[in-house]
Amino acid sequence: MTARQTENQAAPPVPSPTSEGHPRSREMLVLMSLCVGTLQAMAAAMNLAIPSLAHSSLHPGPTALVWIVDAYLIAFACLLIPGGALADRLGRKGVLLTGLGLFTGGSALAASAGSVPLLIAGRLVAGAGAALALPVTLGLLMLLFPPARRPHAVATWTASLAAGGILGNVVGGVVLQYLPWQGLFVVFGAAGALLATVTALRAPRTPRRPVPLDAPGSVLLAAAIVALIHGLIEGRERGWTSGWVLGSVAAAAVLTLAYVLLGLRRRHPLLDPRVFALRPLRAGTLGVTVAFAGAFAMFYVNAQYLTVAHGYSLAMAGFALAPIAVAMGLASRSSTALVRRWGARRVVALGFSALVAGLAAFSLVGAGTPYALYILCPALALAGIGVALPPLSGGIMAALPAERAGMGSGVNGAAREVGSAVGVAAMGTALGTNTAGSGVSAAALSGAMDSGFRVIALAVAVAAVLVVRWMD
Repeated sequence: MTARQTENQAAPPVPSPTSEGHPRSREMLVLMSLCVGTLQAMAAAMNLAIPSLAHSSLHPGPTALVWIVDAYLIAFACLLIPGGALADRLGRKGVLLTGLGLFTGGSALAASAGSVPLLIAGRLVAGAGAALALPVTLGLLMLLFPPARRPHAVATWTASLAAGGILGNVVGGVVLQYLPWQGLFVVFGAAGALLATVTALRAPRTPRRPVPLDAPGSVLLAAAIVALIHGLIEGRERGWTSGWVLGSVAAAAVLTLAYVLLGLRRRHPLLDPRVFALRPLRAGTLGVTVAFAGAFAMFYVNAQYLTVAHGYSLAMAGFALAPIAVAMGLASRSSTALVRRWGARRVVALGFSALVAGLAAFSLVGAGTPYALYILCPALALAGIGVALPPLSGGIMAALPAERAGMGSGVNGAAREVGSAVGVAAMGTALGTNTAGSGVSAAALSGAMDSGFRVIALAVAVAAVLVVRWMD
């Protein structure tokens, strides 16, 4: 049975946005949260696999390790906005099923990879599937829930991102403790297949929006993102002033300019550049990008620090990171009430203050820092992200009409994944080639973390000032 046939015979159509909501809204909130949590968990779990991959028969170098981690995030980031546009045009259920299928297939390809290029290819396929699926998770909820209940849905969806990230650490740690690195992809591939089955049976069909797809715009935007991330990753090995790296960054700028000029001329652009004149959308996009850059910089080093400095096993390291999921989850759930009381601008300012404080505190962590003090750093930072994300994501979604919910979710997701890829690349560069692979000392790792987190904290603080100024 095809995805389109499944969509046509599913539950009754989604009611209008001003109604009381769909009868399956609560059920879909749970299912969509599980979907987004699984997709995010795969991104986080790969950071735990770095030591196993470094010692594997594939023998990846330091730059190859970053590419293996970032391949999923790059494909994710490049295709999220086109994926959201496809969902608006073709219907959300079919696109969601296609995305989960690619996620499952890419995981299977990665599990069977016998070389680094094949592993990276599997990661790219899985990331492409995640890019198709993820915009649907939030976009579908925006159609299922009435306006009054959408902030609650966004907060729950945001909390599932945190839960997914930490679930990736916990599940990834347990799997990698007892199975080779291939087992990680087997487990997540099976989870993708199960979610696709439940979605095919339970998700409702949604209206379609017959707008032409912007293939040239999709290619230009994807190429710009790839060029930017490529420059960030290669900078650590080739040098930041090398012609290759400067050329990549320049190419990203030229491609972005070409996309903007094309978008201004097309009747139905992939993403109309004019929408960034809307302050909530501009603030939300930058805020989400910066928040996830900080989060994934921490995710990249957490497992390495706990295993090297404290001698934890991978399973123990995964469980040791669980408290930060609780911190972000509670913060996300309280965000809506805080916005009602203080307003979005103050809540976002509070969240970024906590994030910057957590990142700055990370720069003080040493080889002998007790676990009880160490865990406060990511917990504080992730709690700040949990407070700030719901109003930021809600601002993006509210700035666009309801029929473009897929597009809004794509913008939100693209910002998140670009930030995640930048965070991994930035911290990978800060750690340098001397701290990758085997034999790294706790002192060397801690020293590299110190300088890296100081720079990242400063960059987040500067960006946060702009975000808060742009908030309505």
